[in-house]
Amino acid sequence: MNFTVLVPARLASTRLPDKPLALIAGLPMVVHVARRAAASGAQRVVVAGDDERIVQACTDAGVQAVLTRTDHLSGSDRLAEACSLLGLNGDDVVVNVQGDEPLIDPALVRHCAELLAARADCVMSTAAHAIEDLADYTNPNVVKVVLDTAQRALYFSRAPIPCWRDGVAMGINTLPVHPKPLRHIGLYAYRASFLRGFPALPPSPLEQCESLEQLRVLWHGERIAVHVTQQIPGPGVDTPQDLARVRALFEKTPVAPMP
Repeated sequence: MNFTVLVPARLASTRLPDKPLALIAGLPMVVHVARRAAASGAQRVVVAGDDERIVQACTDAGVQAVLTRTDHLSGSDRLAEACSLLGLNGDDVVVNVQGDEPLIDPALVRHCAELLAARADCVMSTAAHAIEDLADYTNPNVVKVVLDTAQRALYFSRAPIPCWRDGVAMGINTLPVHPKPLRHIGLYAYRASFLRGFPALPPSPLEQCESLEQLRVLWHGERIAVHVTQQIPGPGVDTPQDLARVRALFEKTPVAPMP
């Protein structure tokens, strides 16, 4: 199947300034992300940057990039502009791979795209994996998702969901067994027509309460299909400590060439 990967990238990161350009194994991080995404079999991979330096770094490495506005409030807004610049519309499948995921699994990217293509009842797809650690279950920085019988998202939350009533009498000290709690993976596939119109949808109170943009989709009555993977994704990069960890991992693995 044909699908496009868009990689939103902005320089203004408070915890790690100029993050997309941070060097890993001699290449900017955003270039590594694009190369991993290209290994998914995508028809094309395009970085949507907010600065000429990002576009130039990608061009120098043979990665297609477009320059987007600097005033976007979210990555989805940036991707909507990129869709317009690239002429993507209708049922074109667009996968959003975050620019700070240099270890993203190419197979997971493809699974998300294929899932959306197969689900006419959904405007988006995403991914999740089972939580095995109680600390992750109770951590508000770990986003959880619960599903319906058709593997569509019912709700996303920072709270420990589903909550096992009989297991919380003395505090949350054990994981629910059935259904297992799922950790949401921040990888999304969209139908291009929906993505282009998404910024015009009014934000929802739930989205603002939980600070989770995907809740806007559910609030407005749309559906999100969820691929549950057995593989725990590689670490992303949010802080200097994360960057050091990923650099150490790359020292053990050869740099992938562009397909």
